[in-house]
Amino acid sequence: MDRLIEILEEIKPGVEYKAIPDLLEAKILDSLKIVQLVAELNDEFDIEITPIDVVPENFRNVDTILALVERLSEE
Repeated sequence: MDRLIEILEEIKPGVEYKAIPDLLEAKILDSLKIVQLVAELNDEFDIEITPIDVVPENFRNVDTILALVERLSEE
C-alpha cells in the first residue's frame, strides 16, 4: 500500500489518500489522472490494467485500487 500512496502522491501531491472515501466524488482523480495512474501501476507492479478494469468501482479509494492491483497480480 505504501508504494501505491507514493504513486498517487506523484500524480497529485498533498492529498490524504487514506482518509478520502471516494477519490472520484472528491474530484481527486479525474480521467487524465486515472490514465496516468493506470500507466504507473502497470509499470510498477508488472500488471496489465485493461479498459475493462477502468471502471469507477476500481478507483473509488486506496482500498479498491489496491484490490485491483492484487487481483491482477495474482492472474
